[in-house]
Amino acid sequence: MARRGLLHDAMIEGPVEIELARHQWAEGRRALERAGSDPASAGRLARQLEVVSAEIARRIGQVFTLAELVDLYGGADRWAAGLINDTLAEVPSQASAVADAAFDLYARRASDYAP
Repeated sequence: MARRGLLHDAMIEGPVEIELARHQWAEGRRALERAGSDPASAGRLARQLEVVSAEIARRIGQVFTLAELVDLYGGADRWAAGLINDTLAEVPSQASAVADAAFDLYARRASDYAP
């Protein structure tokens, strides 16, 4: 009986975790859109987004599910900040939003993506 409860909890946790991540990713995309209205920061944020998106592609590959993308998302704000700093020699002020926006864009490629 306890085993069935754990299985049930795991089945519920997955979709909830995915929906929470998707919500955070969409919020990050919107935050970048707002910040990008300033021409000075728009180019910088676009470069950062490109670098983080390329790293997501490198880490997860071309065929993946949303659950796999959520697994990769754990700690992404930390590695994204380091990657932006190392690659672009920029200190990212919005690394979390950049990472979230990159995951939001990349999620659309998931094999199980649905709007």
